[in-house]
Amino acid sequence: MEFIAHIHVMPHKEILDPQGKAVKLGLQNLGIGQVSDVRIGKRIELTLKADNEAQAHQQVEEACQKLLANMIMESYSFELKTV
Repeated sequence: MEFIAHIHVMPHKEILDPQGKAVKLGLQNLGIGQVSDVRIGKRIELTLKADNEAQAHQQVEEACQKLLANMIMESYSFELKTV
């Protein structure tokens, strides 16, 4: 079976997000001052083959923990769909 994983990686709330701060300042400079916080993360899309959904879930978990997310500074979540 073929699956698509939509992975969202975000910095932990406790971690300073300089990109987010710069975007917030830029929005304020554009007159969009109602934004209280901006956090910048990553969206990753993986297409993978697995025998079943449980195996695909395990493969995506492993990819996230070992490569796609820095577990010290980031958290992740994902959705898995059959193609």
